[in-house]
Amino acid sequence: MSMNTRKPPQAIQQMLLFRVSRFFGAAGGLATRVCEAGFGLPRREWGVMATLATHEGLLSSELAALARLDRARTSRALSRLEERGWVQRTPIQGDRRRITVHLTEEGRRMYALILPRMAQLHVDLVAALDDTELAQFDAMLARLQQQAQALENDSRYASLPRVERSKGQR
Repeated sequence: MSMNTRKPPQAIQQMLLFRVSRFFGAAGGLATRVCEAGFGLPRREWGVMATLATHEGLLSSELAALARLDRARTSRALSRLEERGWVQRTPIQGDRRRITVHLTEEGRRMYALILPRMAQLHVDLVAALDDTELAQFDAMLARLQQQAQALENDSRYASLPRVERSKGQR
């Protein structure tokens, strides 16, 4: 990888992370309203549920990794979804410490109700871009995500301690 010679931004408003965070704040707020107001489902639980819908039978640790949540948050979300009857945790025969997670029939029914609303929000958000711009943006986001993942192992960042967020922080 070649050394980047771009001039660093001079203000936070010029930084990609700040701008993405601002976008996520606005768009994420809409997603929260769809999930919570429409279905009484916190957005984090929706993320866990949606991940399960496309990856049935995951171990809870695999689910946490795919949902990009720590194990404690994943466990809390699963407990709440289980209380609603939307997920089922099943110990693996012969190793009761390992648990697979599945959506129940009711969980699949609820997923089928929520997904179209979230899909419409997606359509409404990307309406500002034409098809070519959307494809370019998607490709750029994929490259930026790969770069961020590569930087996790970069010596400038890899030695920094991981920060655990408390329940009240986002």
